[in-house]
Amino acid sequence: MTDYKTPIAETVEEKLVDEVVERLMDRADASGAALLGEGGLLTEVTRAVLERALDAEMTEHLGYEKHDPAGRGSGNSRNGTSAKTVLTDAGAVTVAVPRDRDGSFEPKLVPKHARRLAGFNDQILSLYARGMSVRDIRSHLAGMYGVEVSPDLISKVTDAIADELTAWQMRPLDPVWPIIYIDALWIKIRSGSVASKPVYLAVGVDMDGCKDVLGLWVGNEGEGATTWMTVLSELRNRGIEDVCIVACDGLKGLPDAVTATWPKATVQTCVIHLIRASLRLASKQHHPALVASLKEIYTASTEQAAQQALDDFAAGELGQRYPAIVRTWRAAWSEFIPYLAFPPEIRKVVYSTNLIESINARLRKTTRNRGHFPSEQAALKVLYLAVRELITPKARDVNHVAAHWKKALNQFSLFFEDRLNVR
Repeated sequence: MTDYKTPIAETVEEKLVDEVVERLMDRADASGAALLGEGGLLTEVTRAVLERALDAEMTEHLGYEKHDPAGRGSGNSRNGTSAKTVLTDAGAVTVAVPRDRDGSFEPKLVPKHARRLAGFNDQILSLYARGMSVRDIRSHLAGMYGVEVSPDLISKVTDAIADELTAWQMRPLDPVWPIIYIDALWIKIRSGSVASKPVYLAVGVDMDGCKDVLGLWVGNEGEGATTWMTVLSELRNRGIEDVCIVACDGLKGLPDAVTATWPKATVQTCVIHLIRASLRLASKQHHPALVASLKEIYTASTEQAAQQALDDFAAGELGQRYPAIVRTWRAAWSEFIPYLAFPPEIRKVVYSTNLIESINARLRKTTRNRGHFPSEQAALKVLYLAVRELITPKARDVNHVAAHWKKALNQFSLFFEDRLNVR
């Protein structure tokens, strides 16, 4: 029999919950009680809920309710309670854990020897994902919940994510991807001395038009093609057989590594990165005019028209003032021009790099908060936790790349012929 609630039942339940909350808030206001901490409203509610649930577990274990005559002569019975303090989302809560006479009761909600509930671990991981140091996390928990936690506890909680990180890095991937964006962010890692190292990030757009972070890899400056062959070979070994477009930021050695891994893939220099690289070379007062001039290049209908627009820019006032911008575009030209052959629907998706930029912005903010990391593994843990908060199955609507993805997918199917197995 299906268990469901009618809309009327749900409305009544919601009203009852609201009334209980209102009464609790009125009581707190009248008594001046705090929300958290010893004697706080949420602390007391959490204690009451936990103790009621533990009593229910004991009833199920024994097979009869408290004070029920049916329990006489059953061979086991309640034997009082023992106080236990556990860390919860509401802070430290002391609960009365029921005991039985033969000691066979094993509570599930508050297991023996456990000193914190799962939700409290999630709080620590969430703070860690935001780039907070162990010292910052301890200070935050003490200020918010009045709870003193040791550095060892925080380390144990965060170290537990290592297996999950390994499984995530090794998970199988879909065989065909319309687009994969590859970028690098630089973070400081201690390896004898503190040095900046690149962390390579691969973000794929799947057949549903949703983004997924495919992996994170710590590299060393100057490795070039060797590093990229390692990264791309790993992606291929995890199941990726073909990619239509690999968009990147002119990273050294990447184009050759891409074509060696996926011979049919089109390597495309990210237009947004080209524009941003150009703006970094110009005074801010010239940015509006510069953006307008560069738009003439990347919105050109053909390669010839784009080349003419670039030549006009080079000969104009801005091009003469900023020859380094002209050199930047000409150096990236062979990886930029594939973009000009794409239909408008594909151009919009390739040009709009908000999907990877939003991820990069979050990761950069996280790493800036930390200053530097004691090891590569510590850096990957923080970055993975940040990614985990951004890319979840529940957030597929948020992670959607384009409002008109189906139109783009149809153009992908036509432009790249039979390479896409469209569902």
